Amino acid sequence: MVRTIRIGTRGSALALAQTGTIADALEKAGAKVEIITVSTPGDRSSAPIAEIGIGVFTSALRDALADGEVDVAVHSYKDLPTAPDPRLSMAAVPQRQDPRDALIARDGLTLGELPVGAKIGTGSPRRAAQLEALGLGWEIVPIRGNVDTRISMVTDGKLDAVVLARAGLARLGRLAEITETLDPIQMLPAPAQGALAIECRVDDVDVEHLLRSTVEDEYTRAAVVAERAMLAALEAGCSAPIGALADVVEDFDADDKVIFRLSLRGVAATPAGEILRASATGDLTAGEQLGRALAAELLELGAGVLSGPEA
Repeated sequence: MVRTIRIGTRGSALALAQTGTIADALEKAGAKVEIITVSTPGDRSSAPIAEIGIGVFTSALRDALADGEVDVAVHSYKDLPTAPDPRLSMAAVPQRQDPRDALIARDGLTLGELPVGAKIGTGSPRRAAQLEALGLGWEIVPIRGNVDTRISMVTDGKLDAVVLARAGLARLGRLAEITETLDPIQMLPAPAQGALAIECRVDDVDVEHLLRSTVEDEYTRAAVVAERAMLAALEAGCSAPIGALADVVEDFDADDKVIFRLSLRGVAATPAGEILRASATGDLTAGEQLGRALAAELLELGAGVLSGPEA
């Protein structure tokens, strides 16, 4: 009898779309799958994320996986706490969607075209800090809700614009509504933004092998490892106003052979609103060391202890 792989996910439209891509890949590989929705504290609460804690969108999924209710959990990687769960294995990191942030503004406006006093909505202190650092006199409005709710705040005239992750809009088929994709020079994304984390139980070697052989992307994993190592080294958890983006770039070794390396950029916002930036390049297999080194540089610049929600 063929085993059915039960895939656990949150019930939001975005989570289901993300999970659907994994289910499709497994089915194409010959597996039989079932998608099971799991309600999380983050889904049931309208309180600010800072009040309900890190892991509000992932802890219930992880518990369901560890307890054998599901065999696989699909997460937005940036929602995961930086500390690993010893019960579980990070079985696969699929190819990443475009990690950049995106603007959806009234009248098709770009960020630079928004006037002084324009109301821009975001649930992310990382985005808010980088927007405020541009010094263009906008009013940054804290918001929560799913993609539909946030976009409706613009179409209903409550806000002039919102900033969202481009990857989520891509997975929902809503790229046409973007009025500008933001250059990382203006706004670095959250660590692991656009990436998915696929977990299974640590002792479920058959499922781990299936996931690794079906949906793993080694370059995405290398980049995300570097970004989250920087985040973890800053002791900020996944909810601090920190941005990071690692790119896999071509380089040449001593024999002029093409090799791949990681180029990592990081940004941290201090409580006083100062934006600190750093960058570094390292070996593809040394993402953790690269991330920790960049965090150390940011700390030397004055990053200190940071806090606040990321959404």
